[in-house]
Amino acid sequence: MLKRIANAVLFQIGWLACVLGGNSLWLLLALAVLVIHLLWISSWAAEGRLILSVVIVGTAVDSVLRSLGVFAFEDSSPLIPLWLMLLWALLATTLRHCLQWTARPWWLASVLGAVGGALSYYGGGRLAGVQFPYGELASLIGIGLLWALLFPLLHLMARRLAH
Repeated sequence: MLKRIANAVLFQIGWLACVLGGNSLWLLLALAVLVIHLLWISSWAAEGRLILSVVIVGTAVDSVLRSLGVFAFEDSSPLIPLWLMLLWALLATTLRHCLQWTARPWWLASVLGAVGGALSYYGGGRLAGVQFPYGELASLIGIGLLWALLFPLLHLMARRLAH
């Protein structure tokens, strides 16, 4: 139980470091959170494939959303910023720990993904200065619908990539 609470607290620290710090030295704090997770709560052997897989999927999804103009960042890269990639890695650390309870039944993951995903993008966008060119409400509804599918998929990945 203590490790699940620590996992949730570490994720929140990492999330804040990423969205408030952007591509700055604050990423070192988020990276330290990832290292602490791998040294104390889990291990690279147990979760390395999951973390890499979630980063690849998340980077692809958010980069497509970026290319479609759903959200805009200050830089002009076709990929999402490094801080957002690191945020996907941090999310992966929660799937088998503090957020494991959201995996089943699948519809729970879907509902929580829709609500939590949209709220995370809303809060993160506000703090990080991300723009929603199609309008905030329309974009967040679309992101919520996407996350209703994506979050159960991430949980499926967490189960399939176990050890």
